[in-house]
Amino acid sequence: MTEERKFIIEEVTAVDAPPRAHVEDVAETPAETLPGETLPAETLAETLGRKRDYLEGFLAERPQGAGAHEPGGDVYEAVVAALREIYDPEIPVNIYDLGLIYGVEIDSDGHAAVAMTLTTPHCPVAETMPAEVELRVASVPGVRDAEVNLVWDPPWDPQKMSDDAKLELGML
Repeated sequence: MTEERKFIIEEVTAVDAPPRAHVEDVAETPAETLPGETLPAETLAETLGRKRDYLEGFLAERPQGAGAHEPGGDVYEAVVAALREIYDPEIPVNIYDLGLIYGVEIDSDGHAAVAMTLTTPHCPVAETMPAEVELRVASVPGVRDAEVNLVWDPPWDPQKMSDDAKLELGML
């Protein structure tokens, strides 16, 4: 024996929108407490609200357990800072943000290897820029010696630039 079901179809022309919540509605409502607890000093809106310095600790945080020669470590970050002091003579942006540095590796003995490129193979500083990078990186405390590998593959293009560099050059 099968049971017969009936569906009632009702046409609706309009539906009222549900009420919207407003911050003012909860601004004075204290946070819920468990039996036997006292009310907290701050309201629910203050507890759940976004604090002004919510990113402060996040941005200052370094990777946990990063050695001095690893990304986030003191020596590595000092090498990156040294690279950011070298500017392309034709473009007023440092070579790191310009995207000319493809990689930085520092071993535990203090040997730094930098893979870099230039904007074009016929760049006027093709002979001097790698030597300057090598001198600057080798001068960082904690780096014993530096080696610069000039590579052309993949070729440099403006998409390799950081957002700061693009902003500086009016490309954003």
